[in-house]
Amino acid sequence: MPVLEATGLKKSYFGRSVVDVERVAVHKGETLVMLGPSGSGKSVLLRMLNLLEKPDEGTIVFNGEEVQGLEGSHRVAVARRMAMIFQDPLLFRGSVEQNVGYGLKVRRVHSAERAAPVKEALEVVGLGDMGGTYVSTLSGGEAQRVSVARALVLKPELLLLDEPFANLDTPTRHTLQHELKEILKAKGMTAIFVTHDQEEAARLGDRILVLHDGTIAQEGSARDIFYEPETEFVARFVGVDNIFTGKVVGAEGGHAEVSVDGTVFEALTDVKPGGEVMLGIRPEDVTLVPAGDIESPASSRNAFTGKVIDLELRGPLVWVHMECPFPLEALITRRSYEEMGIEAGAVMGARFKTVAVVVIGTGAPATGGESQ
Repeated sequence: MPVLEATGLKKSYFGRSVVDVERVAVHKGETLVMLGPSGSGKSVLLRMLNLLEKPDEGTIVFNGEEVQGLEGSHRVAVARRMAMIFQDPLLFRGSVEQNVGYGLKVRRVHSAERAAPVKEALEVVGLGDMGGTYVSTLSGGEAQRVSVARALVLKPELLLLDEPFANLDTPTRHTLQHELKEILKAKGMTAIFVTHDQEEAARLGDRILVLHDGTIAQEGSARDIFYEPETEFVARFVGVDNIFTGKVVGAEGGHAEVSVDGTVFEALTDVKPGGEVMLGIRPEDVTLVPAGDIESPASSRNAFTGKVIDLELRGPLVWVHMECPFPLEALITRRSYEEMGIEAGAVMGARFKTVAVVVIGTGAPATGGESQ
């Protein structure tokens, strides 16, 4: 039985539907990530699951009890069996230990009995020696650790997190993601984590729900979402920027030739000749070489020449826009860019392996040997 299961959830504001979800469930010890862009409805859905908002329709069952219509003290009692961590730590003036112990105080746990669990929670988040520190002196990462400890000290049956690391710098965010994953695993906790960050979803999620316009666009493991996207929206959202529609003109043993505006791609799919497919290639899976080397032996069966239209420097990486003659986006290292002397107007070769071609919406896995 799931720890929490919701079915038929709907929510509208001023006549506009913001959530319309058939089913969402999380099982004991699982971290479920709800992933989506701003405005996709993920935070509204999380607040309904936490009983902070009432759904217009649908049921929410928490550990066997239907809870979506609860009122007053009964609703509060159920909500206290969950804990919520927000994007803003929402700390009040005072010390770290006062903030962490606040939930226990509200639950009328005597001060003498609060000390040990507060200390334990602070040890878990790496703040064991900072109980007496005033929160006004904390860094952003330390403040968010306090909010995590404040939730953990309550020993919730379900932990809900609404983009808790979104306001932090990248190194701190990655550190806290790793620490949170270890904490959840060590304690066997059940959690629902909301984020717009695909990398964060992949790092933390045992299972991922991708939300689009308030509905579930796809559900599955990180591998399912990133390598077997079921829709163009999901593909683009997880970084498959090169998307083409073509017709299968030849197929044998799961290896297909697909014509895209007269250009033939090779891909892995069971779609029969005559069938239409949508193909995607991640920019980082495109290798650029000098145009004269494009015919040289290589493991990439997809090899084309094209003109560089534009370049974007992005820190250690360079985004290259090409016409091959189809439009193609490539993401290469700054070192490769400098060594090859790539500039706008240059003619370059572009290669990508057959296994790098994502077949969108067929459920066909992108797997195969290096010889592809």
